[in-house]
Amino acid sequence: MTDAAISLPHAHAGRPHLDSNAGKGTAIVFVLLLLGGLVYAGYGFVNDIQNVHETLAVGAFGLLGLALLIALGFEFVNGFHDTANAVATVIYTHSMPPVVAVIWSGCFNFLGVLISTGAVAYSIITLLPVDLILQVGSAAGYAMIFALLIAAIVWNLGTWALGIPNSSSHALIGSVMGVGLANQLMAPASQHTAGVDWAQAISVGEALLFSPLMGFVFAGLLLLLMRALIHTPTLYSEPKGNTPPPLWIRATLIFTCTAVSFSHGGNDGQKGMGLIMLILIGVAPTAYALNRTMPDSAMPAFFHSEAAAEQVFTAHAQGAPAMNADQAREQVGAALRARDLNHPAVYEGLSVLSQDITNQVRNYGSISHVPAAATPNVRNDMYLTADSIRLLAKSGPKFTDAEGASLKAYQTNLQNGTRFIPGWVKVAVAIALGLGTMVGWKRIVVTVGERIGKTHLTYAQGASAELVAAATIGAAELYGLPVSTTHILSSGVAGTMAANKSGLQWSTIRSIASAWVLTLPAAMLLAGVLYWALRVVI
Repeated sequence: MTDAAISLPHAHAGRPHLDSNAGKGTAIVFVLLLLGGLVYAGYGFVNDIQNVHETLAVGAFGLLGLALLIALGFEFVNGFHDTANAVATVIYTHSMPPVVAVIWSGCFNFLGVLISTGAVAYSIITLLPVDLILQVGSAAGYAMIFALLIAAIVWNLGTWALGIPNSSSHALIGSVMGVGLANQLMAPASQHTAGVDWAQAISVGEALLFSPLMGFVFAGLLLLLMRALIHTPTLYSEPKGNTPPPLWIRATLIFTCTAVSFSHGGNDGQKGMGLIMLILIGVAPTAYALNRTMPDSAMPAFFHSEAAAEQVFTAHAQGAPAMNADQAREQVGAALRARDLNHPAVYEGLSVLSQDITNQVRNYGSISHVPAAATPNVRNDMYLTADSIRLLAKSGPKFTDAEGASLKAYQTNLQNGTRFIPGWVKVAVAIALGLGTMVGWKRIVVTVGERIGKTHLTYAQGASAELVAAATIGAAELYGLPVSTTHILSSGVAGTMAANKSGLQWSTIRSIASAWVLTLPAAMLLAGVLYWALRVVI
């Protein structure tokens, strides 16, 4: 679909000027920010490994640099692919000039990334095979990272070139699933290897499926509610020429654009963070495998939660044969790969692992003092135990409320000990996403602004679609669910067009729907083939 393939049936003077030049000053600032972000990321990484006295081979530095550039490249593409949706409404209602709008949106994407919680980052990671996560520094781990990121970038660039709003989240999740399935198919027949955590995939898929429907329905309903409560004809009219709307309408639309940009940064920026953390854990485990920022004062609560959880494990072990730590790791790991945990031997294994974690951490004083040699084992034990607790509730056991609370508290403490995101990673991702917003936005903006409805976007339609999108994305972040800014906002605009009886351009709707349907299998296939090829090469 080319830029001229579909257009408004009345391309009048109200169409914004999208070809304005940002100027040399803006370009210079852009380059300086890009270079500053890379330098700051490099300084942060070197400082982290020096603090724990970790030494890396030159080859490891090279792989790390390549992996980080690809991960930040994904966020950069995400910026101009997804965030263009946030600025389409303010541009097409003439509330902000195009160049000002994308810079404004880029800044609030940056801020959204900086204050994000990290919950979404790790919800993506839990889709990956357990064995690849535990051995992320191996050849298979690097192949995984490169394959899923490159596949997502290729698909995003392809849909962007056609001007089709497509979800970067959808593409990344499809890539993750493709790598998982390829990993399972490539494993020897005698080895039961994990593929995809289908329960988690279904949870993520439901968020991706229902959020666009919510965007369509709620944006349409909000527009009808505004019509019933706010009787201002100007709000429901098209822009007159290139004249900006009245100040209060303009302020409202700028606020909604800001909210979508901020929430998009908070949700989408985390996906790159999670993958970068996997890369860092693989390359420099001493610095990043454990949360060394966890204060010593948190240790008593950690030990208390372990003791309570161990009582639950022992009660459900039902006298299973005793085992040592190595046997426990094998037992729990096999159960995790098979997604079959509700057995006495697994509970006995979890009890042994929990004791081992506590003994090691207590011996060293705190998580922050675990030495380099012990870090991989402690981290893997903590990950195995936390992920087992997460999946136990779905395996059929009947826990009392008190037992469930004890396990949840222990899982939270284990995750606090392994899940963290350094400040420099947030800054690097924020800069990549923010700068990406300022590049290549025109194609998607034209599609959202001109090719969804048969009439020009009104002020109320723009505000309704963006308010619903911001609220939906913000709520998803609170629950740690990845959602698509593209699909929510595009469907929101379509919902307002339907509610307004403006008519929809079905050729565009079909293109967007086709991209929605094809993204998952296409990204899975791309990532699976790339993973296979890279496993052969690396």
